[in-house]
Amino acid sequence: MNLKLDWRFQTFDELANEELYQILRLRSEVFVVEQRCTFLDADNKDQKCHHLSGYLHGQIMAFSRIVPPGVSYEYPSIGRIVVSAQGRKSGFGAELLNVSIEKAEQLYGKTPIRIGAQLYLKKFYESFYFRQSGAIYLEDEIEHIEMTRPVL
Repeated sequence: MNLKLDWRFQTFDELANEELYQILRLRSEVFVVEQRCTFLDADNKDQKCHHLSGYLHGQIMAFSRIVPPGVSYEYPSIGRIVVSAQGRKSGFGAELLNVSIEKAEQLYGKTPIRIGAQLYLKKFYESFYFRQSGAIYLEDEIEHIEMTRPVL
């Protein structure tokens, strides 16, 4: 895979203050401001996760967190998947998901991976072999579905 972004993969304790600030700002810009969701992003899971951040010229463009099994689901999961508005339509979302899957498999081996996906992104996630594994549910007034990627 030809990577466009510079990737950092860190535990919570390895994140520098500035890195954590950029991550939280990106998540807030997209999930709270752009999508108009009032929710507590700081959910006490970040401390247990690995954090994947993609940078372009020193600016964060993409982020996800790799959640250990038993924290959100029985399987490892990928959460807080986000690409900055400036980084969309540049292939950063696909790159982020490919690298996230790779990192989850490095940490936890070949095992199913679960996500809670916004429904409008279902086809995007299906292109990475995720399949709907739960009913549609509302989270912060946005339709979501649980999706699982089987062992390939």
